[in-house]
Amino acid sequence: MKFKYEIEGGNFSKAGNASSAVKKMLKQLNVPPPIIKRLVVALYEGEVNVVAHAWNGCIQVDIEPHRIFVIIEDEGPGIPDIDQAMQEGYSTASQAVREMGFGAGMGLPNMKKNADELNITSEVGKGTKVEITTLLNE
Repeated sequence: MKFKYEIEGGNFSKAGNASSAVKKMLKQLNVPPPIIKRLVVALYEGEVNVVAHAWNGCIQVDIEPHRIFVIIEDEGPGIPDIDQAMQEGYSTASQAVREMGFGAGMGLPNMKKNADELNITSEVGKGTKVEITTLLNE
């Protein structure tokens, strides 16, 4: 099963809609709750990153018998130093984003913590691609 969700950069009122829809779908498919929780945490963090940093993006979710594979791609400023961005507390979020309660620098570390595999590629001035793999049979 494959699904695609569009994300609008800067629209915090819709942040979390895609991850909520995926959560609902996974519940209907009887995916174990601990797996749903891990995936939805990683997905939500990625979704908020697109809203906070990029102009637009999309989430593709591919549910297979043995894994769930998610691609979050955006058009945005990109990440100049991925290793630095992976450090807890490091943030490039604007003051306005921080005032809304986002941008604490925990997004990418939380994604890594909640994914079985996390792969990030980014090109400055073009955008970022995040791949999240969650295994279903542990």
